[in-house]
Amino acid sequence: MSNLSVKIGELELQNPVILASGTCGVEIAQFTNLSKIGAIITKSITLEPRLGNLPPRTVETCGGMLNSIGLENLGVREFISYKLKEWLELGIPVIASVAGKTQDEYLEVIKMLEPTNISGFEINISCPNVEGVEFCKYPNIVKELTYAIKGVTSKAVIVKLSPNVSNIQAVAIAAEQGGADAISLINTIYGLKVDVESRNSMLGGVTGGLSGPCIKPVALYYVYKVSQVCKIPIIGMGGIMSTCDALEFIIVGATAIEIGTSTFVNPNTAAEIVVGIEDYCMQHKIDSIQKLIGTRKFS
Repeated sequence: MSNLSVKIGELELQNPVILASGTCGVEIAQFTNLSKIGAIITKSITLEPRLGNLPPRTVETCGGMLNSIGLENLGVREFISYKLKEWLELGIPVIASVAGKTQDEYLEVIKMLEPTNISGFEINISCPNVEGVEFCKYPNIVKELTYAIKGVTSKAVIVKLSPNVSNIQAVAIAAEQGGADAISLINTIYGLKVDVESRNSMLGGVTGGLSGPCIKPVALYYVYKVSQVCKIPIIGMGGIMSTCDALEFIIVGATAIEIGTSTFVNPNTAAEIVVGIEDYCMQHKIDSIQKLIGTRKFS
């Protein structure tokens, strides 16, 4: 049997497959065997409650879906009081996604979650559906924010990057210099869908974030580009629907991968991909997933 374990900072995962933020909740345990999965990430948590954007909030499109949720959540205090226990009872590492409008908001949320058994933090600096939550465009701000966050937590810090920037390598380097334990990419791509009869957007928030298999080539490209300039682990995501999709990300440089939109189609996708990666490693006589990461044969 191959060793599929990977490390993100001091956080060790039994395998590289993670359930992505905002695409499933604790209810997923009814539909898949979570004990087979490396970790799960919560929906983004903010300091204060957020109502989110107007409906409709999701719409299918060619090769994927658009969403415009707007970071709806209960806020960190209510999350700790009423939601945290059931997340921690899932039996796998729980990584909290954290969002904010200011550096202080990020720090306050993390300080409140730090004493809990949360395993790490994914820092959402790249939500395309909320005005003011796009720190990802400014490398100096990313470096400063990451450094400040590392100063208030001993847990793994993953900085989530957006493709909606002019130079993703510069932003990734800034996160690494700020002390990030890993980088996750990509967040969704700007998108829009119009009802030709009403001539209105089919999303209440007008524009949204595009995800699903249609963005996989873009996501692979960015993982490849970032892997050329950063030494810290990369967590790849974007349109992963199958074992082959996941393996592509690992081969181009991802230490781990996140499953998102596919969960809406098949809630068991992540568990099936774990089995598929293990089968691939056995077939190719790879005794450790570490020996597969970044083994692309192009430069």
